[in-house]
Amino acid sequence: MSDIDEIVQLVTITGERHIHPDFSTYVDDIDMAELRRLYEDMVVVRRIDAEATALQRQGQLGLWAPLLGQEAAQIGSARALDAEDFVFPSYREHGVAYCRGVALEEMMPFWRGTSLSGWDPHEHNIATPAIIIGAQTLHAAGYGMGLNLEGAGSAVITYFGDGATSQGDVSEAMGFAASFAAPVVFFCQNNQWAISEPVTLQSKTPIVNRGRGYGMPTVRVDGNDVLAVLAVTRAALELAREGGGPTFIEAVTYRRGPHTTSDDPTRYRTAADDAEWIRRDPIERIRLLLEAAGALSDEDAKLIGEHADAAAAELRRGCLALDDPPALSVFDDVYAEPHPLIDAERREYAAYLDTLEA
Repeated sequence: MSDIDEIVQLVTITGERHIHPDFSTYVDDIDMAELRRLYEDMVVVRRIDAEATALQRQGQLGLWAPLLGQEAAQIGSARALDAEDFVFPSYREHGVAYCRGVALEEMMPFWRGTSLSGWDPHEHNIATPAIIIGAQTLHAAGYGMGLNLEGAGSAVITYFGDGATSQGDVSEAMGFAASFAAPVVFFCQNNQWAISEPVTLQSKTPIVNRGRGYGMPTVRVDGNDVLAVLAVTRAALELAREGGGPTFIEAVTYRRGPHTTSDDPTRYRTAADDAEWIRRDPIERIRLLLEAAGALSDEDAKLIGEHADAAAAELRRGCLALDDPPALSVFDDVYAEPHPLIDAERREYAAYLDTLEA
């Protein structure tokens, strides 16, 4: 794969499919039935994201990081993965977790505060959410180096935002991955805002140029085009599995909601900013394409909507069914063996809890 300067797009915002000389062949197998499945994935993921946001607003979750607007970036890249590939996400990749087979109720404990995790990473080949900005890229680089040592033939993908590219962890991860030809796809979802600051503040050139500084192939893709994302991710994974080392993908997209539910985006961006990106909605363009081809009937749309509503109801039931863990369990599993400091802190906290019951 050579560096691609333009933004790769295979489906326009009006639902017209384009041919790209480098990437269209990677999605030759995606017929209208497969495209409808990708569409359904995005509809379902948007619906469960909205449900989780509502749960947080109702006091049932401590926090949630919405993905509204980034469905194509997540579904397209996740559906490019093989079962044995491994994912190191940040904290917003609920769509990727859904595609990896993580049960909806398993997504809730971390955000409800009833568990330090949520699912078994080895069962689904996806790590649990990483809150520390950029730390997961180091894990991905190390895992990829390990795959090379084992001759495994599989690949790794790690997700991060545009803001994370200013973190030293990301630079170090790309340096190691490039030096040791680790089979890692660095997938940056450039959603235009690092919390409350625009991407133009931290980078005067496209984010993708940061990958070029490490000598790895780079590509910019329309992150709201699920077909283009699928194609470029397949190409990067193929290169990784064949021993070609890491690739940096910049998926140009937009975070339509808040950074997390503790954020108010109206304080730092305008309705006009949102309006322009709503025109580029990732779900709408695929709906237009499918309808023009006669591949999405009213009945199809109804069934997809019912599937999405059922998934949202399942997520809500799973959340509300979670029991609060015993207060002292916070000290469990900190160390593999008993530790005097932890024992002392447990006793001190137990004594404090006793005062509350008195």
